[in-house]
Amino acid sequence: MLNGVRRWIGSKVITRLNREVEAPVRSLSDFDRLCDEIRPCDILLVEGRSPVSNIIKTITQSPWSHAAIYIGRLRDIEVPAVRARVAKYSDTDQNTQVVIEAILGKGTIVTPLDKYHDYRVRLCRPAGLAPKDRQRVIAYTVEKLGTGYDLRQLIDLARFVFPYGIVPRRWRSTLFTHNAGPETQTVCSTLLADAFQAVHFPILPINLSNGSDEQKISHRNSRLFTPQDFDFSPYFEVLKFPFHNIHDLAAYHLLPWAENSICNDESDCYAQPKQAKKESLDIAHLNSGELSDSSNDKQEVQP
Repeated sequence: MLNGVRRWIGSKVITRLNREVEAPVRSLSDFDRLCDEIRPCDILLVEGRSPVSNIIKTITQSPWSHAAIYIGRLRDIEVPAVRARVAKYSDTDQNTQVVIEAILGKGTIVTPLDKYHDYRVRLCRPAGLAPKDRQRVIAYTVEKLGTGYDLRQLIDLARFVFPYGIVPRRWRSTLFTHNAGPETQTVCSTLLADAFQAVHFPILPINLSNGSDEQKISHRNSRLFTPQDFDFSPYFEVLKFPFHNIHDLAAYHLLPWAENSICNDESDCYAQPKQAKKESLDIAHLNSGELSDSSNDKQEVQP
C-alpha cells in the first residue's frame, strides 16, 4: 500500500511539473517552413514552458530546455524493422512528421512534430552526416523507445554543474564518473548524444592532444550533455526560419515596421518619444547619398 501511495504522489508531482502554460507571445519563426526543410536526424531544440522546463533552463543557464530528434514520416523510414518498431509506439498515420524524445513521466516516445508549432524552437543539423550513419542514428533512438526518463540523472546533473562552494565534491554523485546508473532510463540530451556518438559523430569532443603533435579526441560523457550543447557544437549547423527573409542585401529595410512605435511586448506598445525622433534626423543625410553603400565602396590603395 505504501508503494501505491508513493506512486500516486509521484504521478501527481510529475503531472504538475509537466503542466505547460500558454505561450506569452507568438513565435517569430515560420514553423511551416521548418516542417518543409527539416531532415531526418535534425535536432529540434525547444524552449519549454512547464515548471520542469524552467528548472532545466535554470540548471543549464540556457533558453533550451528540451531536445528531440526528427526521424521523418513513417513511410519514409527505409529499414522495415525500424519502421515496424516506430509504428508499434505511435498512433499517427504514415504521413505524419514525427520526432523521438524523452519526456518526464512518459519516457522515450514518438511525438508528432506539429506538437511544437507554437513553441520557440531552433533546428541543429549534423553537418556532413553520411546517409548510412543517418539510418544508424535513427535506428539507435528507435531502439530506445519505451525507455523510462531518468529523473535521478537530472538531479545529479544539477549537483554536477553547481560550483564546488555550493555543492562540495564529496556530495556529488559518482553517476558521471563511472557512467553508472540504469541503462533502461535516459534523458533527452543523453539519448541523442549516445545515438550520434555510436557512429562516432562529434558533438563536443574532448581534446586529448595536450600540446603534442599527435591529435587525439575523445567522446564526452553523454550524461553531461544538455540541449544547448547541440547549439554550441561546431559540428551542427544552426538553422532558423524567420517569417521575413532578410538574406538579400539590406532586405531588412523592407520589413513592415510599425511607424514610430516601441514595444515592451505585444500588449505594451507606445509611441516613439519625440526627442528620439529628433535625434534620428541627425543621420538623415545618410539616406541622401552623402555616404555611399558599403557594398559599392572601394578602398583606395596607397602606393
